[in-house]
Amino acid sequence: MTNLELVLNMLAEATTTEISKEKKPTSTDESKVIAKQGGTIAGNARKQIEAKTGKKIVSKLNAKNVVEGKTKRKNLK
Repeated sequence: MTNLELVLNMLAEATTTEISKEKKPTSTDESKVIAKQGGTIAGNARKQIEAKTGKKIVSKLNAKNVVEGKTKRKNLK
């Protein structure tokens, strides 16, 4: 997971939290709608960044390995 992936994930979470604070959902279904809205906002940001840079943002990297400085995937047996 790259820094930009982490930032977009944080954007989705923060946006969902802010919408939830304002809308004050009272059911799981309402919360799901709000979560979808937060994800859509981050998804749109991702698509705009990809359009401007011409590069994909989503990677196969594991965030834990990036933080620890490991870039190669381990072979699991």
